[in-house]
Amino acid sequence: MIRIICLGIAMLFLNHSNAQIKPENCNCCAENYQSFDFWLGEWNVFNTDNQLIGENSITKQYDNCVLLEKWVSKKILKGTSYSFFNNMDASWNQIWIDNTGYILQLKGAFNNNSMVLKSNLLKQNGKEFYNQITWFKNNDGTVTQLWETFTPDNKKIAELFRGIYKKKLKNGEN
Repeated sequence: MIRIICLGIAMLFLNHSNAQIKPENCNCCAENYQSFDFWLGEWNVFNTDNQLIGENSITKQYDNCVLLEKWVSKKILKGTSYSFFNNMDASWNQIWIDNTGYILQLKGAFNNNSMVLKSNLLKQNGKEFYNQITWFKNNDGTVTQLWETFTPDNKKIAELFRGIYKKKLKNGEN
């Protein structure tokens, strides 16, 4: 009888722990939380002249609630970003921090096969601008990241970065 009770308790425990792992019980497994998944992976990043400019690793963390980026350029820049879907206002958000002390906070949405995130209005040297970064999901499996700055009335100031992400193969090559 004790053996049957212990077996019953063990079965309840196993069923309960398995229930917590099922996707339908995952807080961040809804479709909105997956719209940036096209950026997941291990990447070599190239400029428009097809020169390798860095490597990037994008993984899901914390029960699929956060995309963790680890960027290393071929020069000296290293940085990390945390991207997440905010269910309270249905927005995507990113916080970037790098080894120069630069911090960038962005907010936006996924639309038409691209993620578009922009900063609040910033002021530097008396001029107002905002940063906008767009990740384009390309048909060939690559991702293009475009970082631009704009005036408060949406006039483009500059293109700061354009990188083409190509998935690494098992040996690290493309």
